[in-house]
Amino acid sequence: MTSPPPIIRVLIADDHAIVRRGLKAFLAQIDDIQVIGETDNGLEAIRLSQELEPDVILMDLLMPKMDGTEATRQITSLQPHMRVLMMTSFVFDEKVFPAIRAGALGYLLKESETCELIGSIYKVHRGELPLPANIARKMLREIVETPVVKPTPEPLTAGELDVLRLLAEGLSNEEIAARLAILDCTVRTHSNDLIVKLHLADRVHATLYALRDGISTLDEEIEHTPGNSRATVVRPTHRSPGNHLIGPSSQVKLQCGMQ
Repeated sequence: MTSPPPIIRVLIADDHAIVRRGLKAFLAQIDDIQVIGETDNGLEAIRLSQELEPDVILMDLLMPKMDGTEATRQITSLQPHMRVLMMTSFVFDEKVFPAIRAGALGYLLKESETCELIGSIYKVHRGELPLPANIARKMLREIVETPVVKPTPEPLTAGELDVLRLLAEGLSNEEIAARLAILDCTVRTHSNDLIVKLHLADRVHATLYALRDGISTLDEEIEHTPGNSRATVVRPTHRSPGNHLIGPSSQVKLQCGMQ
């Protein structure tokens, strides 16, 4: 008998009450996600993150008293294990990059589908980095002119290249393992080894490296096929016919392609 999945404890920080109510109402339908607190400003988000120890923080970018970027910077400085998913209506460069640099693990536009929200929460909870393709493009443009430390002389193995391509598609370790028919621990080993060899900081930088060097592309709606050297980004979640999902957790996950 398999044990139930762990409950993902979520803190919501957004200065719009209607947004907080909508998020709480929707997430209440998901059995393994529990909203444990909410606030309308960044200062309170810092206090609540220490008091409640959430697994994931849904952080608005623009809030009174302290914005989401600065709140994220202070939270991740005090609690490096804390995982923040930035939510905003903006996609301007001067807003996006500081939030990622501050420690946000993901960046989700408020116009995104509800299925994308659920998928992003799960990914951030696993320590993965959900970034919409348009935001990844902007980050890619920023690093094109950035000097890069020369990789080690040791080339990537075929297995490491396969993992790198699929990382750039936004797949989780479990999804990569299933795609390549290997163990999760092998995916983690390949991921760690390629990051060391390429002198990269994390999975985000590995993804951007793959995009910049042509190992992967950001063309959408084209799936990776075996033997194709140009793997492409496919949306990590499956969209439902509409934004409004009604029903118990199992029905919601089925609509989002998560069961």
